[in-house]
Amino acid sequence: MLRPVCILVLLTCIALPCHAAQRSAIGTSSADAVLAEYFRAETARLRDRCLTGVKSLEDWQAKRKVYREQLFEMLGLMPLPEKTDLKPVITGKIDHELFTVENIHFQSSPGLYVTGNLYIPKGLEKPAPAILYVCGHGRIKKDGVSYGNKASYQHHPAWFARHGYVCLIIDTLQLGEIEGIHHGTYRYKMWWWNSRGYTSAGAEAWNCIRALDYLQTRKEVDASRFGVTGRSGGGAYSWWISALDDRIKAAVPVAGITDLQNHVVDGCVEGHCDCMYIVNTFGWDYPLVAALVAPRPLLISNSDKDTIFPLDGVARVHQKVRNIYRLYGAEKNLGLNITEGPHKDTQELRIHAFVWFNRFLKDENPLIDKPAVKFFQPEQLKVFKELPADEINTRIHESFVPKSPEPSVPQSSEDWAKQRQELLETLREKSFAGWPTQEQAGPLNIRRVFSAERHGVRLSALDFTSQPHVQLRLYLAHRPGIDRPDKIVLNVLNAQEWTRWLAAMRFGFANELKDEALPSIGHLAADPNENAFENIQNKLKSSKSVLAYVAPRGIGLT
Repeated sequence: MLRPVCILVLLTCIALPCHAAQRSAIGTSSADAVLAEYFRAETARLRDRCLTGVKSLEDWQAKRKVYREQLFEMLGLMPLPEKTDLKPVITGKIDHELFTVENIHFQSSPGLYVTGNLYIPKGLEKPAPAILYVCGHGRIKKDGVSYGNKASYQHHPAWFARHGYVCLIIDTLQLGEIEGIHHGTYRYKMWWWNSRGYTSAGAEAWNCIRALDYLQTRKEVDASRFGVTGRSGGGAYSWWISALDDRIKAAVPVAGITDLQNHVVDGCVEGHCDCMYIVNTFGWDYPLVAALVAPRPLLISNSDKDTIFPLDGVARVHQKVRNIYRLYGAEKNLGLNITEGPHKDTQELRIHAFVWFNRFLKDENPLIDKPAVKFFQPEQLKVFKELPADEINTRIHESFVPKSPEPSVPQSSEDWAKQRQELLETLREKSFAGWPTQEQAGPLNIRRVFSAERHGVRLSALDFTSQPHVQLRLYLAHRPGIDRPDKIVLNVLNAQEWTRWLAAMRFGFANELKDEALPSIGHLAADPNENAFENIQNKLKSSKSVLAYVAPRGIGLT
């Protein structure tokens, strides 16, 4: 965006003599290249600052609490929702010779239903370690009825139950028996999610927190030995809950993390769901999420040909997180497991997870001699016969993050001064935290592009550097002969306003504005518009004002 100091500097240039400068036409491909370079630079900046200031365990421990609070906020969980009555219900049971399965649901918040299956080993003599299994995007749907992705991933909890673990597997918000929305920005153009501070990752993280609350109520469970695992989307949710909740004592997120270099620069974001992403208010790179798990046992698991969690990014995450484990003297608690293959749930990936939990939750290292296999039909694992009428799963995105309260009306100038300062600080910290500082922004590099006089209007254009890799153009219109303007009116143009303005000014300055020619936008076109130009003429005819126009990045030449 345009910096205030930039406006002041640029406007001092209007009285300088000038000559038209040549500039090559900028098309979509050029603008895209500029944007790509900006993203590369920003990604590198966030990468370089991620965990680099942590030189000692004291450094890390001093920052860890703040980082965790930031993660809660970026998941839409600050303040944390009230932990209301879970209202757990068991709707059915399945008897297997080695374990039982309870079909259950609970409400993580009133009306926000979580459906799942609780696998309980038979013959338990004392409380057992418990695994929370969180599912990836495995849709099971027949004749328009969703059975939940717990049916797709049932072989995992079945293995755990056959080996002495209680395992709760829960459906996701998107692919559960009640089908909510994950793809707000990915598919449905709900860009307001970012403004509201909502991400479907937050709803999944909250459901995980409440799932642990439920497990703590079960007499079969040793709540001091919780583990979590899942792959793909479930890998991501494993990261969220492990980073947020110290009740997790061992974690194996599978194919659920890579760094911003892969996501942004290499384009992996194109293959990912909203549930993979925080609203990155504080400018994190993903190794920071992983670092919050330290010093607890963590196995980062992936395959070498995974195209949406590429190997190089996974290795970079591990390398940075290893430094934090070293500070704790807990390198034995961090592992990196890479198997051969694509983004797929494979036996090789499962075995390493089983070994990890045996080692850290049971202090055992037996031979893994049984594969993970499915035992049940989806119909057997279904929780609801009829979906609850009071569910809010399908619209939770509208209420999960509360709207900000209306600001109070100040009762005095002192009240207003205080409120104004608080609002400005919040805007700088939250809404515009990604803006560069004056030092980071660098010099303006002002360059006059052209200045011409036609039909009683002088139009000048100045290019300037808003921040590294971002060049914008400012246009100044006034009547000829003004030495000192009495007023400068800055117009920041949206897409439609830019097209209207261009149509007006091209009537008098078609040659100078040839680079700025645009295609039609809806019913608007960039063809010269004499009437609109006359309106600008009339505004300037007897005025000493300067009309300044700027099209922010993404509009106009960028």
